[in-house]
Amino acid sequence: MNMRVPVYTPSLRGNEKRYVMECLDTTWISSKGPFVTRFEDAFAQYIGAEYCTSVSNGTTALHLGLVALGLGPGDEVIVPTLTYIASVNTIAQTGATPVFVDSLRSTWQLNPEDVIRKITPRTRAVMAVHLYGHSCHMAAIADICHAHDLLLIEDCAEAVGTRFGDKHVGTFGDVATFSFFGNKTITTGEGGMVVSRSDKVHGLAKHLKSQGMSADRPYWHDMPGFNYRMTNICAAIGLAQLEQVDIFLARKRELAMRYQEQLSQLPLTFQSETVGTRHSFWMCSIVLDDAEQRDPLRRHLAALGIETRPVFYPAHIMPMYREEREYPVAEWISAHGISLPSWPEMPAAVTDEICESIRKFFRA
Repeated sequence: MNMRVPVYTPSLRGNEKRYVMECLDTTWISSKGPFVTRFEDAFAQYIGAEYCTSVSNGTTALHLGLVALGLGPGDEVIVPTLTYIASVNTIAQTGATPVFVDSLRSTWQLNPEDVIRKITPRTRAVMAVHLYGHSCHMAAIADICHAHDLLLIEDCAEAVGTRFGDKHVGTFGDVATFSFFGNKTITTGEGGMVVSRSDKVHGLAKHLKSQGMSADRPYWHDMPGFNYRMTNICAAIGLAQLEQVDIFLARKRELAMRYQEQLSQLPLTFQSETVGTRHSFWMCSIVLDDAEQRDPLRRHLAALGIETRPVFYPAHIMPMYREEREYPVAEWISAHGISLPSWPEMPAAVTDEICESIRKFFRA
């Protein structure tokens, strides 16, 4: 292969440049400007949410959402150990304690039965992370939270376009958050969104993200807050991306199906769509039957210019969160897992070449 194939590259062929130029021409380049509200309103409508407020990135979205819910020292928040580290870091940053649960091998999502086992008198919330674009089992998790009077948080950083039943993820929880980093299905460059179903939580999140400044008394700050606002330029890019989101999702689904068809006879398994869900295929991710082949396969593809990503390390093996307890499914997925290139404009011929390169590795 004569070209470098990245894991992801954004498609910016819509109104992105026109909207950004409008920001420059009007000088609305910072956190005030019409695109911020337009993007928030359009996103709320797209996922079917009551309230959305934009922020500077997906991690600040999580932190802001947790703080707006009142989580802090003395509280425990149940979270899958198999997740991007921001899910766990933001819990710790509030002063609350992350409590890890294992995953389901069928979906890679948190195991509801393990959630029940980890509930204690200090448990205040469960964070459901929709990993790699597949949804958690939101009916089971919502039932658990209702039965035990727990807050439900959804980390939808990787899940624009993901559905459980007839609802978009992010509409089940007390708070949900999204990321719009450059490798996400829609991007703002850097950015995020806090989604809530309570007017009180939404108002507090908006207040906190602007340094706790009064809405009707400029430069009067009545509580400690943060500078977590999204810029008008980022929102302009996000709005243009959202206009194309169904095209992006359809194309990523086509790529995922093409991978699955061509690699179906090899000793590997895809993170596939399960009944009652709609996978957004943020990443096309696989687990190899033999973990010893994972890194050699990545090196083989890298030598051909094909970038891949290992699946996240479980948080419980990180130095600051290390536990001696084992989480066998999360550890197995992490040790065996790879994400393959998948971006909206990736030609079918490139997908075919990647598949042939993988087949050659297993034939060798």
